[in-house]
Amino acid sequence: MLMSGFFDLPWWGYVVVALGLTHVTIAGVTIFLHRHQAHRALDLGPIPSHFFRFWLWLTTGMNTKEWAAIHRKHHAKCETAEDPHSPQIHGINKVLWGGVFLYVKEAHNRETISKYGTGTPDDWIENNLYTPYQKLGIAIMLALDLCMFGVVPGLLMWIVQVIWIPFWAAGVINGLGHFWGYRNFACADASTNLIPIGILIGGEELHNNHHTFATSAKLSNKWYEFDIGWMYIRILEMLGQARVKKVAPRPRLGAVRPAVDHATLNAVITHRYDVLAKYLKSLRQVAHEELQHLREEAHHHTILKHVLGDAEACDKTKAVLAKSERLAKLVEMRHELEAIWARSSASHEQLLKQLQDWIHRAEESGVRQLQEFSLRLRSYTVSA
Repeated sequence: MLMSGFFDLPWWGYVVVALGLTHVTIAGVTIFLHRHQAHRALDLGPIPSHFFRFWLWLTTGMNTKEWAAIHRKHHAKCETAEDPHSPQIHGINKVLWGGVFLYVKEAHNRETISKYGTGTPDDWIENNLYTPYQKLGIAIMLALDLCMFGVVPGLLMWIVQVIWIPFWAAGVINGLGHFWGYRNFACADASTNLIPIGILIGGEELHNNHHTFATSAKLSNKWYEFDIGWMYIRILEMLGQARVKKVAPRPRLGAVRPAVDHATLNAVITHRYDVLAKYLKSLRQVAHEELQHLREEAHHHTILKHVLGDAEACDKTKAVLAKSERLAKLVEMRHELEAIWARSSASHEQLLKQLQDWIHRAEESGVRQLQEFSLRLRSYTVSA
């Protein structure tokens, strides 16, 4: 029968198959395009590398060089006017529902592709098939879906395959991933983790972790987070088809050093995101206590956002800091702590002196949270 396909499945069977096919596409995006091509966090063997490239050509029509270039520019210009798809600039609705159009617009920017698209595939098949005939792949996928599943189910499944990446990757990750969710690390941009279970979008849900450690092949960081893309990479590694080049450093604490030396400085800089996250946790606790003491609950959210570095100081915040010496001291020393690893022009000796001075003043401050934190800084260590 003309309307029937090779496979005759119940309705739920078509749903399962469609989800399976789109999951392969998600795996291709996160493993091949994102972690392998854009960030060079791992090397892939020729079999999975070309399978993913072929599969993405069939299901998305995306060009590897364009995707890698646009994503690298996003990291380089994050949350600025030059960011191709920041909801902080374009608004959440435009990125969530129209992220694909922002992607297409940037793909036509030849300067972006030339500057940020280096090191991507440049072989015969890329130059003679995948790049010049980007839309041929999705047309072939349509024909295959119609033949395998029939006209109506096949067409519906093809539509799902085509819109899956534009919505989930270009919309949800690029949009909500910089707008709503939780943050493990206070990195410079607005990236967030959507949920701790990275299955539906291949681990890309853990977006704040990724922006903090962009070259890490593993996106999960806390014990309760799961990155299914990392699980696939580990399987490929066991099969000899992948080699992980870098993962995020795990913070390690050893004995408290009596002297703040170069080893202390190296450990603090290496684990700077964990350092800042733990400091902000203490700062949040103090802010809650001080706001309750000063009876400023009505302005709690506004003041807390500034204290944690997510907003500019308003008059009310300045007034609260003027009343609370303890909170003002913690905020001031937060800025000084961040400056230690932000001073790229300073020598190692200068940075060490600044860290020694910071720890000394923390210990002499009379503020319990600063004194306790100075001991933690003395305890950070780097794996041999």
